[in-house]
Amino acid sequence: MTLTETAVDNVVQVTDLVKMYDELRAVDGISFSVKRGETFGLLGPNGAGKTTTMRMMAGLSPATSGSIFVAGLDVGRSGRDVRNEIGVVTQHDGLDNSLVVHRNLELHGYLAGLSYRDAIQRTKEVLGFFNLEGRANASIHALSGGMKRRLAIARAMMSSPQLLVMDEPTTGLDPQSRNRVWEQLGALKEAGVTIIMSTHYMIEAETLCDRLAIMDHGNILDIGEPGEVVQHHVGAEVAVLNLSENVTREERAVLRRRLDEEKRNYSEVGPRVLVTAPRDTKPDVSTLVGLAKMRVTYRPAHLEDVFLVLTGKELRDE
Repeated sequence: MTLTETAVDNVVQVTDLVKMYDELRAVDGISFSVKRGETFGLLGPNGAGKTTTMRMMAGLSPATSGSIFVAGLDVGRSGRDVRNEIGVVTQHDGLDNSLVVHRNLELHGYLAGLSYRDAIQRTKEVLGFFNLEGRANASIHALSGGMKRRLAIARAMMSSPQLLVMDEPTTGLDPQSRNRVWEQLGALKEAGVTIIMSTHYMIEAETLCDRLAIMDHGNILDIGEPGEVVQHHVGAEVAVLNLSENVTREERAVLRRRLDEEKRNYSEVGPRVLVTAPRDTKPDVSTLVGLAKMRVTYRPAHLEDVFLVLTGKELRDE
């Protein structure tokens, strides 16, 4: 099948996508596109529909309705061809512990359609790209968590895919290993690879994504560049009302009532009340001081605040 005109600019085009599991509407009619060479994030807690969306995109789970085109191919009709254009990295690495590093890659390449000779050559290339050539003969058991994650990404790149789909690429990694994976993903982007990744790490999304979609309960709540989304929903700064340990229920009730009366955007996270204002305005909380025992501080707004405003929940693994 030839590329459609849309696919010239968009590697992925999702339209009115729905996924039902019996009565559960896991994905609820979402639409979005991903440009060639773009890193696009799906941001949200567990149960938001991120993994389900990516499984449908990779042809691993049929859509109930709607359409997905990858590189001009209809996933619903040309699943096998689509899988040749996609590299998939799941939450669990799925590496073969009985094979050494280079054999894991060679076998995957061969099963993906490369000749044995090409699989060997491609293995050398991806090991070099991911700085793993020194561990080519190592057992999988001898690798650190970060190395296993890099190897899983390297394996997904064996077929030189147009699109790399990654489900929570750095979950469970220590900060140093996470940064190393980020460096590799940045290098892939510079090489022209289109990346779709799910995450519930705010910093990861802000660091890597050109654009992102915030999801919850199978819906997309907003799409845009990270900075634009933050500015639109919570402005430049957030007022943090740090409530005293001995604040009473009555005081909290009075504070909530005033916030509601003033139609404020706010969220309660334990002993903190976060108050936001849209665009470039700084929240004025002078009318709230004295209603309860508190200390007021300000900090820069970020994606976590956006998610709190849109869903009332913290962005974390639930």
